[in-house]
Amino acid sequence: MTIADHPSIVTLPEAKKPYPSILAFLLERFPRVSGETWLKRIEQGKVLNGDGAPINPRTPYTPHRKLYYFREKDQEPIIPFSETILFHNEEILVACKPHFLPVIPGGPYINECLLNRLQKKTGNPDLAPVNRIDRETAGLVLFSVKKENRGIYHDLFRHGVVEKTYHAVCQYPHGQPRSQWLVENRIERGSPWFRMKVADGPGNSRTRITLLEVRGERARFQLTPVTGKKHQLRVHMSGLGFSIINDRYYPDLQPEHADDFNNPLQLVAQTLQFHDPITGRWMEFRSTRNLSW
Repeated sequence: MTIADHPSIVTLPEAKKPYPSILAFLLERFPRVSGETWLKRIEQGKVLNGDGAPINPRTPYTPHRKLYYFREKDQEPIIPFSETILFHNEEILVACKPHFLPVIPGGPYINECLLNRLQKKTGNPDLAPVNRIDRETAGLVLFSVKKENRGIYHDLFRHGVVEKTYHAVCQYPHGQPRSQWLVENRIERGSPWFRMKVADGPGNSRTRITLLEVRGERARFQLTPVTGKKHQLRVHMSGLGFSIINDRYYPDLQPEHADDFNNPLQLVAQTLQFHDPITGRWMEFRSTRNLSW
């Protein structure tokens, strides 16, 4: 069994009285984990309160209280590809992530994620990602090195002052007269829960798209997201009829199957550029990952 090296944290939200039991809350928040499993974890002292003390089945629900738990998995998938550290100083670290590797723990991935790998490599448990990309996407991820400066780097993305581009290889129908697009629409959670959809209402997503080159029925594009909604680039390209090669979610959800390491999603977080708010230096980074034609 794989057990997480670091605890996950969940905060008990405000709720109507009478408050639910902590077990009932955990079942609602994490429906894929059985009640029997949660009860066993609690009874074994594996769920802790904010003071680091184990809770028990009778511990009262207290809104805004933090719970700490260690994720477990009978058999964790192994991703046979390595990340590359492109830059590392006293404030930030920039890594180039391979396809298939998640940035943080999630689903069946506990220790097999970019964050855990880099914390082990650097010996720095305070390392934390400032931006995130999909597990299926390769490319650049920025990490903060110190807790006290983390919010400063988060603000770069929150205020949209980071210049970032992606490259994608997509299906390309013949006879397209255009080479540039600006896509603006509203993206919301769809069904199943892990897919996104375009919905009516005020726009909350925006992407500039440029055609770079065409080879037969495929083309390479540069994508410049102005906003950062989940699966934004995949949804926008699919909506234009330019489905990204090996996309299992868009435009149609493919049957679930094991990762095909020979056919990764042809999407790479290609560049990051920004003024470092601590040093004042202009920073430019480029991915070392290549797309397959």
